[in-house]
Amino acid sequence: MATVVLVIHLMIAAALVGVVLLQKSEGGALGMGSGGGGGFLTGRGTANLLTRTTAGLAAAFFLTSITLTIMANQRSGAPSLLDSTKPAAGTTAPATGSGDKPAEAPAAGRGGILDKLQGGGPQVPRSN
Repeated sequence: MATVVLVIHLMIAAALVGVVLLQKSEGGALGMGSGGGGGFLTGRGTANLLTRTTAGLAAAFFLTSITLTIMANQRSGAPSLLDSTKPAAGTTAPATGSGDKPAEAPAAGRGGILDKLQGGGPQVPRSN
């Protein structure tokens, strides 16, 4: 099912690019002009048709994008990071200061770049 939606999504994207490239630019510098149509549609009618086609293809593009996102989320089964309310592994709850035990120090980081930026990296002795 996802493959079918993906193929439709790619066809819509290609059609959207084609329709946008057919439109006459507002500045007129890069536009192809309205000549060569043989009088099939007037300039206003062509612009109106292309504008409506672009809007329809854009709506279909967003619809297939949202559909693919929902299908990928259901397939993975992994919970979202935003849905998690538990603290990360290796962290402690903040100390309240009321008790006989001293406040626990936060767990040491894994040595990543964020730990180094926050001061959790190796300490360099200062020379006088």
